[in-house]
Parts: sequence; C-alpha cells; structure tokens
Amino acid sequence: MLGIIAWRIPQIAVTLILLSLAAYLAIGAMPGDPISMAMMSDPRLGPADVERMRALHGLDQPLLARWWAWLTGVLRGEFGYSRLFARPAAEILWPALRGSLLLLGTALALAAILGTAAGVLAALRPAWRGAVDGLALLSQALPAFWLGILLIILFAVTLGWLPAGGAPEEPGMAEAARFLVLPTATLAIAHLAAYARHTAASMAEVLRAPWITAARARGAPERRIAMVHALPNAAVPLLAILALDAGVLVSGALITETVFARPGMGKLLTDAVMGNDHNLALLALLLVATTTLLATLAADLAQRALDPRIGAGR
Repeated sequence: MLGIIAWRIPQIAVTLILLSLAAYLAIGAMPGDPISMAMMSDPRLGPADVERMRALHGLDQPLLARWWAWLTGVLRGEFGYSRLFARPAAEILWPALRGSLLLLGTALALAAILGTAAGVLAALRPAWRGAVDGLALLSQALPAFWLGILLIILFAVTLGWLPAGGAPEEPGMAEAARFLVLPTATLAIAHLAAYARHTAASMAEVLRAPWITAARARGAPERRIAMVHALPNAAVPLLAILALDAGVLVSGALITETVFARPGMGKLLTDAVMGNDHNLALLALLLVATTTLLATLAADLAQRALDPRIGAGR
C-alpha cells in the first residue's frame, strides 16, 4: 500500500500542475481581463491608469511567467483574492468545499447502500431482477432538477415537513440535517441506478464461480455465502464508480445546489467563470480535480485491500 501511495502522489502532483497550466492558458486566451472590466465600469480611467494597474497586477508579463508566479504563490499557501466577492479566496473556497463534501458524502453513501442492496436482491432473487432494473432505469431517467422540484412541492409546500432549500441560520446538527434531506435524496436517487445494475451483474457473475459452488457444497449458509464470500468480490468494480461519482458530484451538483439554493463548489465554479474571476475559478477547478484524484487513489487502495490479486504482478 505504501508503495502505491508513494508512486501515485507524484503522479497526482504532476497532473495538477499540468491541469493548472492548461486551465491558466485557456483562461488567459479568453478576451478581456480584470483590468479591462474595471476600465469598462469606470470611464474615468485613462490609458496610463490601465497600464499602471496592469503592471501592478503583473498582467504585463508573459502568460507563462504569470502562471508560474500564480502557481508558486498557491504552493506557498497564498491563494489571493476573489475579484467577484472582494474577499480572500480561501474564505470563499473552504466553506463551499465543506458544503459540497457534506452533501456529496451523504448522497453517495445513501446511493451506494440502497443501490448495492437492490443489486444484491436482484442477484439472489432472480424474480426481482425485472423490478430492480425498472426502478434503476426510472431513477437514471429522472432529471435532477425535475425530481428536486417534485420533492420540494411534496415535502416542503404540501406537507410542510422539510424546508424548501437554503442553509440553516442557526448552527445545530438536527436543523442542518433537515435542510440536507431533500438535496441528498435528489442526488442519491439520481445515482443509485449505476450501483444497483453493476452490483446485480457482478454478484450474478461471482455467484456462478467455482469457489462459490464449493462453499455451498461445504454446507455454508446462503446468507454467509452472499455477504462474506460474494459481495466483497462483487464490490471491487463498484469502488471505481464511487471514485468517479465523487469528482462528478463535487463539480457537477450545480443543478441540485441551484434548485435548493445551497452554496457549494458547483455553483461557485460557475459563478467564478461567468464573473470573470480567474483566480477563484482556477482554485475551484484545482480543488475539484484534487478531490477526484484523491478519491480515485482511495478507490484503488480499497480495491487492492478487497482483492490482493489486483496489481500483484507488478
């Protein structure tokens, strides 16, 4: 395990550096910059003022030199300021990341548990396979915004059991949980289909393996065969889906965050790009990429823990 971590950490670092370079060059090639935006908003600024401001912010330097200065500052822990929010970028990024990770972790755990349980049921009881496939297909076909609106209408407007959206004004686990129920259910329902269908297919294949037949011949109970022998082996491909979903949800929960008015990384990244806040957009992109790469590393380690044969030849 330590060898894998020692090999993958440099790869992750190089990937993030190259990603930051590509993103910086792409953003730098876009028309307009913060100084141009300031000039448009204040017609009293003359050409001399614009040149002085460009020199002050280093915008008169070549693009690669500006990227290197930005990268070395980030590595020193200097994240700069957000032009859009007029605040230090760290004060905006960390609360958004915490909110997204809380929503992400709860939704992924719920989707994985329910989807895996449905897949195991379909594999052990073939009569239920059609119903599980139908429910998985339905959950995969439902648009997240439409499902979120339906849940708001039912549980917030009609029944009045849960808040329609936003974040709690007063701290407290119970109040925070009430605001988290509807967006978590929306994301979990939209993502449990993959876990149900992959678990059903993987479990059905594992249950046909010769060593499962040998376990049955030795008189092992069917529940023990399913939960102790078959499920850990069938869960190996599910970890890859879990790792990919982590990155997708951190950056792609924009629709759910918008419907339920929850602050998070998806909405922050979109606002930064649309607001021409280059520094905040780059930092948010790197945070999303770091989360995805670390989740992939964790999935690889978990796969090797469940099946030591993976990577044993290297």
